[in-house]
Amino acid sequence: MRHLVLCVLLALLSLALAASPTSFCKCTCGGNSNIVPLDLPVTTSRPALLDVKERASKKTCNDCNRQFCLSYTFCRDVSEDDVFTTCFQRDSAKDQAVVFIFIVATVGLLSYAAIRPWVDQWSERARQRRDYIAVPGQAHQ
Repeated sequence: MRHLVLCVLLALLSLALAASPTSFCKCTCGGNSNIVPLDLPVTTSRPALLDVKERASKKTCNDCNRQFCLSYTFCRDVSEDDVFTTCFQRDSAKDQAVVFIFIVATVGLLSYAAIRPWVDQWSERARQRRDYIAVPGQAHQ
């Protein structure tokens, strides 16, 4: 049983370490702010950016720049000097795995603490039954 729990935890940990967090680019164009996931393809309708190919591969924070934001329609009619970018990450699988393991461990420990008095009583009675040896020739009452 312990080996099974250990294997499950190791499998969850390996999945969490293999997954990368989702990166987002916050584009502030003038007074309008939008958050764009960096793994979405870029579609453009601006003639000046027709040479920009649709990128379906996952981008990094290096791709979160003024030109990236200007390729979206929400930054239309804004000069490049009025565009500000910020890159951030959230909801990584590793963070989710750590929180999930913490919750499972906490619930397990609290459950064990709640049932421990009954387990101790049961084990004490079982030990007393094992220790009792009837003496031959005497009737027990």
